[in-house]
Amino acid sequence: MKLGITGLAGSGKTTVFEALTGEFSEAGNKMENRLGTIRVPDARIDRLSEIYNPRKTIYAQVEYFLPGKSGRAKDSGKEDASWTAVRDADALIHVVRNFNMFGLEEPNPAADFSALDQELILMDMAQTEKRIERMDAEAQKAKKPDPEERELLGKCNKVLETETPLRRQPHLAFAHKLKGYAFFSGKPMLVLFNNTDEDDTLPGSAPIFTEEDCMIIRGKLEHELAQMTQEEAAELLEEFGISASATDRVVKASYKLLGLISFFTVGEDEVRAWTIKKGTAAVDAAEVIHSDIKKGFIRAEVISYDDFMDAGSMTNAKKKGTLRLEGKSYEVQDGDIINFRFNI
Repeated sequence: MKLGITGLAGSGKTTVFEALTGEFSEAGNKMENRLGTIRVPDARIDRLSEIYNPRKTIYAQVEYFLPGKSGRAKDSGKEDASWTAVRDADALIHVVRNFNMFGLEEPNPAADFSALDQELILMDMAQTEKRIERMDAEAQKAKKPDPEERELLGKCNKVLETETPLRRQPHLAFAHKLKGYAFFSGKPMLVLFNNTDEDDTLPGSAPIFTEEDCMIIRGKLEHELAQMTQEEAAELLEEFGISASATDRVVKASYKLLGLISFFTVGEDEVRAWTIKKGTAAVDAAEVIHSDIKKGFIRAEVISYDDFMDAGSMTNAKKKGTLRLEGKSYEVQDGDIINFRFNI
């Protein structure tokens, strides 16, 4: 899972990136792309690792990507290198300034959000219009462009012309025929309002606060927390009434945004978390581990994390009947502990 961090100049993108990833740069070269990989905090993995004492414990991972430069197109509707680098992200984190800063105007979160969102829409519109023109030109030369792709692009363009981001129409943004377009405005978005240390409230009542997935982050404070020891951070968290760090909260929100869940495999060799989409069938979850497991799938031995903890061991779980066999179509649930039976 990879999320691209975007926002207007002065929004605090770099501060947020470093607070989330714990990767700090004194030089602060804004021309360079930065990628931070963090493990997904999960108390269930911690507990399973204590029980099995495996040789390896592997957590799920999330990548946060901060493009170089300003993260914006210089000319309206035209994509620059910084945006190109974000195109393969699964989702966007839009950092919006909600703090006063010397040399900048009073914060206007709604206007700032809209300004960048319009850039996304314009870049997508430029892409769809260019492709439609090319397809129509090919049709006049007796070539046969894909009619379904042409129809879908036309529908996308109509949505964009109303200044509506394609994430409002996910069936279009993620249509199979349009998979290669990776529309910017079609990506799921988490809006982070970057507040002062003392402010933990959402700003105002603009429509974006109900239309988008929004969170508060006190970027400067979280940046300081990320550089402290656990003991020091715990004291500051308590002082400011923060129940969980920015990393924990944003990762959790990122999973929800993308509809992701985790299942676990356990044993003496390895305890591991695997990330899948909610609604994934057991046979497809098996492929996440290895394609051969999917090919030779027989059954999945499944127990929920809570049932396992209640039983205390797999042996007791079998006696209680909470360890069960499931077939290919079983929908994997968050926290399932699975052992796949397969034969190649």
